[in-house]
Amino acid sequence: MKSNEKTAIIEALKKYIARYPSQARAAESLKGVSAATLSQMLNGKHDNISAEMWCSVASQVAASTTGTGWQIVETGAFKEVNMALADAQDYRRVRWIVGDAGCGKTTAATVYANNNREVFKVLCDEDMRKGDFVREIARVMGFKTKGMRIRDILNTSIDRLMEMESPLLIFDEGDKLNDNVFHYFINIYNRLEGSCGIVFMSTSYIEQRIERGVNGNRKGYNEIYSRIGRKFFELEPTSSDDVIALCQANGLTEIRSISEVIKSTEKSDFDLRCVKGAIHREKRLIAQD
Repeated sequence: MKSNEKTAIIEALKKYIARYPSQARAAESLKGVSAATLSQMLNGKHDNISAEMWCSVASQVAASTTGTGWQIVETGAFKEVNMALADAQDYRRVRWIVGDAGCGKTTAATVYANNNREVFKVLCDEDMRKGDFVREIARVMGFKTKGMRIRDILNTSIDRLMEMESPLLIFDEGDKLNDNVFHYFINIYNRLEGSCGIVFMSTSYIEQRIERGVNGNRKGYNEIYSRIGRKFFELEPTSSDDVIALCQANGLTEIRSISEVIKSTEKSDFDLRCVKGAIHREKRLIAQD
């Protein structure tokens, strides 16, 4: 990894750490990264830090560029997510953001979380149980839970959020939560109402799931639908202009090459993962020529 890339990651890391009361708390919030490793990065002792660790830290602290050299661009969806999150944080609102897979929801939320204090992003998983869910909230908030009961972890998390000036919880891929954990959100919301912004993000599949749950009078679904204002915040799809901006930001400026990227990714509705792959392919072809 190049020295300028490491410098960018360190600068992003400093901003990330500043969101927490201490460097140790920041380290607790990162997966697979020790406080000692953070200290080595910040103090210029890089000899024993692998490229994989640099990439891991970069992905978690939302450096604008990682070891792959990929540059983040503020697409239309990126700006919409940023606006919705800021509104939820400032006014302590509950929202559910929906958008196509690969439209950049997670990237936008990660950048927002790492550029703003008192913002905590939780990645949801279909295998999560209540204990996993609560412990993950505690982890991103930066405190240890070893030896604590689930109820104590939840109470501590809520107490700390209540003490903050303008906290925001972001639950990414919230549609993956099973019903038991899904219902647990109601308890969290009831205790944090008016004191903490809460945002769920997912694909539009959640709209069908909520509708079926409400129509079938399934436990908790009407309460959840009510708490998000009975509507979803729908993101605009990725446009060809977004793709052009991504190409240019990532060093692809030839009109012919950009047209090839647009053509090859149009059928995927410009899924940004596909766009990234197409840009990489075109750059390799140019290098070979």
